[in-house]
Amino acid sequence: MMKIKVRKHTAERKANRLKKKIRIRKTVKGTDERPRLVVFRSASHMYAQVVNDVKGVTLASASSLVLKSDTTGVDLAKAVGLEVAKAALSKNIKNVVFDRNGFIYHGRVKALADAAREGGLNF
Repeated sequence: MMKIKVRKHTAERKANRLKKKIRIRKTVKGTDERPRLVVFRSASHMYAQVVNDVKGVTLASASSLVLKSDTTGVDLAKAVGLEVAKAALSKNIKNVVFDRNGFIYHGRVKALADAAREGGLNF
């Protein structure tokens, strides 16, 4: 069971995201057959990882820091989605479970997911 301590000075928006994250992680688990595609969105960057939770291993990853792209926002998220799909397919991973990590499925998170599907991942 995952437990996150929300402190007195934690912003309400972040606290709500962490509560959603706990609810999501109760049901979404990455296995050998279907690892978990995790998305993290910061103010200016996007990160994506393919994780096997049974072994506790990151199988593939991509981020906007590595891409060194001039684009921002949704276009940057699309580039990260395509990159993580390419990295996963190079390791023969086609089926994944999507973990939005408590973020709303809209904007950059949705763009990354759509681009990963275009890149060849199934979820």
